[in-house]
Amino acid sequence: MAHTHSDDHSGHDHGAGHVHGSTDKKRVLIAACLTGGFMVAEALGGLLTGSLALLADAGHMLADAIALGLAWYAFHLAGRPATGRLTYGFGRVKTLVAYTNGIAIFVIALWIVYEAWGRLLAPSPVLGGPMLVVAVLGLLVNIGSFLVLHGGDRESLNMRGAILHVLGDLLGSAAAIVAALVILATGWTPIDPILSVLVSLLILSTAWSLMRAAAHVLLEGVPPSLDRDLIARDIEATVQGVREVHHMHVWSLDGTSNMATLHACLTEGVDAYQAVSTIKKRLASKHGISHATVEPEFGQCADDGDDHDHDHEHDAAAHHDHHHQA
Repeated sequence: MAHTHSDDHSGHDHGAGHVHGSTDKKRVLIAACLTGGFMVAEALGGLLTGSLALLADAGHMLADAIALGLAWYAFHLAGRPATGRLTYGFGRVKTLVAYTNGIAIFVIALWIVYEAWGRLLAPSPVLGGPMLVVAVLGLLVNIGSFLVLHGGDRESLNMRGAILHVLGDLLGSAAAIVAALVILATGWTPIDPILSVLVSLLILSTAWSLMRAAAHVLLEGVPPSLDRDLIARDIEATVQGVREVHHMHVWSLDGTSNMATLHACLTEGVDAYQAVSTIKKRLASKHGISHATVEPEFGQCADDGDDHDHDHEHDAAAHHDHHHQA
């Protein structure tokens, strides 16, 4: 049986990805410095004014400064070449960091809810004036960080995680401003923990969606924009000499770079090299899969073995129902 293994990379995509990665790395570093620098001032402000909203936002900013630092390091690692032990390189580190960031946001948000419950049961005095000043400065810093990150590649899970952290800080600062204004106007301090909880709940929902997306990549699931079975049928219908496609797996390395492996059962007499080349070009141009391994077959599938009497059609039907990609 002929076996051709070839990897097809799009040079244009690689170049674009490299530029995105380089600029995203700088953007994340700037945001990390801005966030970490102001976090200290906001924490001191929260302690001096007695504001949970400020302390909650400072807690967010502490975790976010660490998370942004990790995101920067993930971009740094992703630029390293593949090794004999890590044949895909370090690209997936960005996805791992995105998932870890989601968990960190969950922990912080739950801590704020716990603290807020204590404040509601036993209200404590809050200095509205100084709280307002610190909150406004925090909002300006967070807007700056958000604008820096917003220009980055939002298809990147790592960048989305970084933006999510800063967006959480921005909402926290806005909530602290509203709480300070209400306290100055009415003296009603429960608004401080109430708004802290509302911000935490908003952040929890977005953190959950980020974690789900990152987990899907780590589990090597089919990218949401692709349909494995439709791609297989498309190849069968458009590539001359391909009788059937089976044992097909489609996944993403980091949420942006899509890959596939498949067996192509060819009609007798077809040029295997030409068929494989055409399949790869079709996958890249039509489906955005720039890295593919195609195994051409004539007759029986090598993976079926001599002991199996099921044919290709049975195998394809079984795989049609199998949606989890290993």
